[in-house]
Amino acid sequence: MRKHFNKLLLSFPILFTASAAFAGTSAVADEFKWMTFAVFGAIIACTMIVTFFAARSTHSTSEFYAAGRSVSGIQNGWAIAGDYLSAASFLGIAGLISLYGYDGFMYSVGWLVAYITVLLVIAEPCRNIGKYTMGDILAFRNDPKKTKVVAALSTITVSTFYLTAQMVGGGVLIKTLIGIDYEVSVIGVGILMLAYVVFGGMKATTWVQIIKAVLLVTASLLLVAFVWAPYGFSLPGYLQSVVSDANVQQQVARLLGDRSSNMTALELGQRFLEPGLFLKNPVDQISLGMALVFGTAGMPHILMRFFTVPTAQAARTSVIWAMGIIGGFYVLTLFLGTAAAMLVGPVKIAAVDAGGNMAAPLLAQYLGGGESSMLGNFFLAFVAAVAFATIVAVVAGLVLASASAMAHDIYVGVIRGEKATPQEQVVAARVSSVIVGILAIAVGILAKGQNVAHLVALAFAVAASSNLPAIALTLYWKPCNTKGIIAGMVMGTATAILLVMISPNMTYPIAVRAAANKVLDGEAATPARLARPAVGGYSFVCELFAMEDCRQSEPARPAEPARAAKPGTREKLVTLTASLNAATEESTQKAIRAELAQVQKLHGKALEDLAKVEGKTTSMMGLEKPYFLLKNPGLVSIPLGFLFVILFSMLTTDPRSEEMWDEMYVRQNTGINAEAASEH
Repeated sequence: MRKHFNKLLLSFPILFTASAAFAGTSAVADEFKWMTFAVFGAIIACTMIVTFFAARSTHSTSEFYAAGRSVSGIQNGWAIAGDYLSAASFLGIAGLISLYGYDGFMYSVGWLVAYITVLLVIAEPCRNIGKYTMGDILAFRNDPKKTKVVAALSTITVSTFYLTAQMVGGGVLIKTLIGIDYEVSVIGVGILMLAYVVFGGMKATTWVQIIKAVLLVTASLLLVAFVWAPYGFSLPGYLQSVVSDANVQQQVARLLGDRSSNMTALELGQRFLEPGLFLKNPVDQISLGMALVFGTAGMPHILMRFFTVPTAQAARTSVIWAMGIIGGFYVLTLFLGTAAAMLVGPVKIAAVDAGGNMAAPLLAQYLGGGESSMLGNFFLAFVAAVAFATIVAVVAGLVLASASAMAHDIYVGVIRGEKATPQEQVVAARVSSVIVGILAIAVGILAKGQNVAHLVALAFAVAASSNLPAIALTLYWKPCNTKGIIAGMVMGTATAILLVMISPNMTYPIAVRAAANKVLDGEAATPARLARPAVGGYSFVCELFAMEDCRQSEPARPAEPARAAKPGTREKLVTLTASLNAATEESTQKAIRAELAQVQKLHGKALEDLAKVEGKTTSMMGLEKPYFLLKNPGLVSIPLGFLFVILFSMLTTDPRSEEMWDEMYVRQNTGINAEAASEH
């Protein structure tokens, strides 16, 4: 194994050189590409050296799955932070804040509050009862084979959703950051991830996540220091500058449209720091918050981290450290997002990536001196490399969780009946890792160009609807039994997936066609409208489902002045082209070209959308419009997950579940004979 690892280590310069050959258009100027690859190479080399030493000490099943339970509480806290702070946290939240202000920060709050659930409900009992996987926790007092099969399927389902989003996001972001082709980016992420998991197991994955977390926090601290220092590190002074910034005020005016006509400049700036620019449906916000808060406690790759520490006290310590690191980082995203909005500008950020994911890298480039400076491109390269390490570390944790479910739960627990030798278990784990890794690469490539943003929220919703009810009720409710666990996990997963399939997350050709035509042809003039009071809905069900004769509640609407017609991109292209031909000054021509490029991009995107839905009238579920009105199903699927566990547990009996309750109660509170948990 060590010989094979050495060969793989030698192959990375070849892969790296090949990747450079595929580099195309990117945010980094061509003359600075070498520096970008040098920074990437340094970080990759560091993580591969860690993997090399981890591989030398990874021999037993416990070492592969749980790092021999040798990770300290502080180390595990950093590793949890590294596992949890994905590219969505670093790039996505900063981007949302740069475009929508306060609403982007709400995601940070949801993910941080989630660890209170983990600390108070999950961490210590899971460490004491489980051994390597979520299936071990459920199998302690329930039918081992049945619960391990269901737990493994749920683990693979959740990990697949999250993994697909990470692989696609990784491919797109790396392509945008340094110009490597999408397919090569996905393959590169996959090969690195396989090296960490197959050769180093949990030890390598843990240290890669620690390194990634340190790099991420360090990069964020440096950027925030550069941004905040001119204000003497005064928070009121900094926030006042956000409110007074012209870029921020213009962005709010664009988001509010005609409603901003009667607002002063300072009122527009203040609106950026208030809710409602992005998250406009309170019920949907509650549903999303439930999925984020409760889903974290059911994420398989997070649960696995509690099996790596030697004691229950270390498990609690690791959660406290993780909360501090994650919370501190999310506070930094507030500065990263608002600074990007002021210094880079929402228009430029959205022009590079419509979702705002390039806000932090572009901010780094600006702080270093801009697009043409070496320091600016070095900062950008460093942030890009940290983003790459972020993606690879999270993917490695997800692959390890899926491989553990396949090898430990399915192969060893069900097929071999817990009779496999330690060597056979390690081989099975490594083979499973390769299988999952290859599938992840394939899915990532096949999903190119697809909208997978909703898969992250779906992963949390499934974890909250399936895994958390099963774990929480197994640990804390004596009547809970095998049939209840199976029913709750199956129905929770099925409900979450079904509701997403009929939600606004899916593509509805009629709506896509209308939006595209609106971009191309513009909007007709509208007369003035009188103010309208709030209107109540018929029932709470009407807020969730689009049923006939069912009215949703509507907020009060202020009076709106008459609105002139707005030209579409077709008319704008003709007008701008004529203006460009007539312009004589170079500065005027440059401004027109910039505007023309932006209009051409919108025009091309609209035409592309029309082509995708040509000849189609319904979604893949046969619907013309969403039937379930929320983007996240948590508000419905999470209670149903708990309900089915309770209902089927009360309607059936399971002697084993009752007999093992007392022993489980003692073990989850004391940790006595913890590693023997899955022997039952």
